Amino acid sequence: MAPLLRALQAKGSVHRVRTRAGDEAWLVTDYEEVRRLLNDDRLGMAHPDPDNAARASESALFGGRPPDNYETEHADRARFRRLLQPFFAPKRMRAFQPRVERMVTELLDGLAAGPVPADLHQALALPLPILVICELLGVPYEDRDRFRGWSQDAAALGDRQVSERGLAELWTYTRGLVERKRAQPADDVISGLCAAEDDALPVDEIAMLAAMILFAGHETTVVQIGYGAVLLLTNPDQHQAVLDDPALLPSAVEECLRVANVGAGNGMPRYPRMDIEVAGVTIPAGDLILLDIGAANHDAQVFADPHRLDITRNAGAHLSFGYGAHYCIGAPLARIELQAVFSRLIPRFPAMRLAVPIEELRLRDDLLTGGFREIPVTW
Repeated sequence: MAPLLRALQAKGSVHRVRTRAGDEAWLVTDYEEVRRLLNDDRLGMAHPDPDNAARASESALFGGRPPDNYETEHADRARFRRLLQPFFAPKRMRAFQPRVERMVTELLDGLAAGPVPADLHQALALPLPILVICELLGVPYEDRDRFRGWSQDAAALGDRQVSERGLAELWTYTRGLVERKRAQPADDVISGLCAAEDDALPVDEIAMLAAMILFAGHETTVVQIGYGAVLLLTNPDQHQAVLDDPALLPSAVEECLRVANVGAGNGMPRYPRMDIEVAGVTIPAGDLILLDIGAANHDAQVFADPHRLDITRNAGAHLSFGYGAHYCIGAPLARIELQAVFSRLIPRFPAMRLAVPIEELRLRDDLLTGGFREIPVTW
């Protein structure tokens, strides 16, 4: 966790801050408060006056201008979750697990056959989630470079026009896919959405859902694989522990999810629908609240010695996938991908290490999801 954020957290639970968009907001860093507010229906992502609401960034995707569905937000969220949940249910994901494991093995075969040093980001962290989400959604893999570019544009934090253009291109692309799936359905998520509720979903609505899944289903996992790899490669004792005892792998994944800095944003944006009290501070209705997941995951009141990677700790209470009504639908899939990666990468390349000092790794601070630009490794 950044030293400044650590210092803020030591001073209290709620802090008045200015966002990268230049607006004032309330930053919440305490674990218990963040978890409580994530599941508090008095807060939402919509705002009654979206054009004049404070913003966390210039992103058109998340943290920028809030959506227009203030009156229907909670009902919309519940409906979308009901529609999507069956496609990402744990049982369905477990059935898909062998396919993910084969994808990982094929990518590691390519890594082993290639030059050394190699870029683990390009060889594994980037292509795997794209392969996975393409197969699930029914997206042609040959289109990956196009939608990857639009996704990164949509995630831009500092340029609203670039972000809006990227999101529009991504939506246009998925709209074309929806039209094709309506005409020629297959066994994939987009076809399933087309068939949902007796074809009652409008094409535009399915396209927007598909665009959101396409973005979230690969961008965030790319970042998590990269952070997890760097954490394990730079903590040799933890790396060796997983190598010696593969049964530690699930807890290692949860600990990496907890420790990792999972984005370049300033927290999960929320707007209270009424005046609310947070840790003794009254926050007016309509003000911007930023729920800092990373700070919450490093709260020493919940996780002892929180800045140390300890794969034996019980880190399952982390908030990296959210909490309550906003818990990430894609969490089972992300866990399967991460476990498939590290259960194969570590024994296949037991001597792998960073090829450069960790201080030389470059982070993406211009994108919503953050992450490494490259991860040079050798073995």
